[in-house]
Amino acid sequence: MNHPEQSLIDATRRQFFANAGFSIGSIGLASMLARGSANAATTDANPRATNPLAPLKGHHTPKAKQAVFLFMAGGPSHLELFDEKPKLKELDGQVIPKSYVEGKRFAFIKQDAKLLGSRRKFFRCGQSGAAISECLPALQKIADDICIIRSMKTEVFNHGPAKLYMNTGFERFMGRPSMGSWITYGIGSEADDLPGFVVLHSGPRGPRGGTPLWASGFLPTTYQGVPLLPGADPILNLSTPPGISAEQQTDFVSTIKDLNALRLQQVGDPEIATRIASYEMAYRMQSSAPELMDLSGETKETLAMYGIQDVSKPSFARNCLLARRLIERGCRFVQLYHTDWDHHGNPGTELGKSLDKICGEVDQPSAALVQDLKARGLLDETMVVWGGEFGRTPQGEPRDLIGRDHHIDAFSMWVAGGGFKVGQTIGQTDELGYYTVEDQVHVHDLQATVLHQLGLDHLKLTFRFQGRDYRLTDVGGNVVAKLI
Repeated sequence: MNHPEQSLIDATRRQFFANAGFSIGSIGLASMLARGSANAATTDANPRATNPLAPLKGHHTPKAKQAVFLFMAGGPSHLELFDEKPKLKELDGQVIPKSYVEGKRFAFIKQDAKLLGSRRKFFRCGQSGAAISECLPALQKIADDICIIRSMKTEVFNHGPAKLYMNTGFERFMGRPSMGSWITYGIGSEADDLPGFVVLHSGPRGPRGGTPLWASGFLPTTYQGVPLLPGADPILNLSTPPGISAEQQTDFVSTIKDLNALRLQQVGDPEIATRIASYEMAYRMQSSAPELMDLSGETKETLAMYGIQDVSKPSFARNCLLARRLIERGCRFVQLYHTDWDHHGNPGTELGKSLDKICGEVDQPSAALVQDLKARGLLDETMVVWGGEFGRTPQGEPRDLIGRDHHIDAFSMWVAGGGFKVGQTIGQTDELGYYTVEDQVHVHDLQATVLHQLGLDHLKLTFRFQGRDYRLTDVGGNVVAKLI
């Protein structure tokens, strides 16, 4: 994608700043606080001359403006949640046919592992008749507002690389940009005082894979995801140090900006422009971030809908409400991670009480987010995506309790809002839930479709690095017509 800033980086950035006739620092921090002032100065040739996150038009008319990705880290079992398999239950305890597993590799089981039928009850929900298990009662109530994809396919069966593959389109830790980074690079953000790409965590730990999951890779670091922490100080070192007045803080930021602008003029390094933008964003966020995290203005009804009992306590429910608040403030891409979906069958990771617990943590808030966005008139312009990095095997895992191994050949996700065709289930798996047999949706296909809904052509959204063009979908991907 030929952005104005890319051409400046390649050819005329130094000349631009040398000949512009004014210092970037002289624009003044106060003018940057007003969106109109900042944009008015840059709407002609290069809207990103002073704001790398300035909104840009995509390749075509978008169906959505923003996206929320509810990432269930660990690999939720499609066979317990969305893909009812009576035949699998009938064959429970039998060795899986060799035709299914010949030449296959698994993470923790052997090829002769026995089949495991699900113990969960499924219900036909809504006018669409979507099959949703007893584990997700809140989702059952909004069945007609979502589209279930039962034919997802990936290539990678270990957690860290598989999460990278879902987020960056590449399974190795090689510095590829994440989906949120590609999106904010492509069309920027409409948030004035908050990052365009925000990451929120819940669960006992962060996801395997860590910061590369939301990194900007070889794109300028302006486009990397910004994790927000719970509490009054959501970003480390954001608060003004004790004893520093507002005037001193303004003078400091302005001086640093002038020095960075001078260095940028001398060497033309785009990372210096990123540094300038980062200082300005940090200054603005000193007031906007604490206000975002303060839920005292939310009604009791809203808190109850999400299942929030204590607004000061970190939880997935709290993060879902924060996601809605971020969307209201114009953030382009919000990603929520919830961990511990890795149900192998050890105590605390089994498909019994452990699955009940984790579904109880995410079911009500996920459904509430869709309902809340819809009630506020935001769902049509906001995509919601729910799912993990892969599925679970139809075979059981021989451990202490009931569990399944990692599975790449079939898994389920759901989407809502943002121009998606909801009230339907697309794709099917075979009678054991092992392979997709209809309307397969590869990870790259999902990525291409998300970009498409935001007005971006995944084939054209590229960045030249080390002599060749890269894109999120690598060398694959097709927009899923049945989803839109």
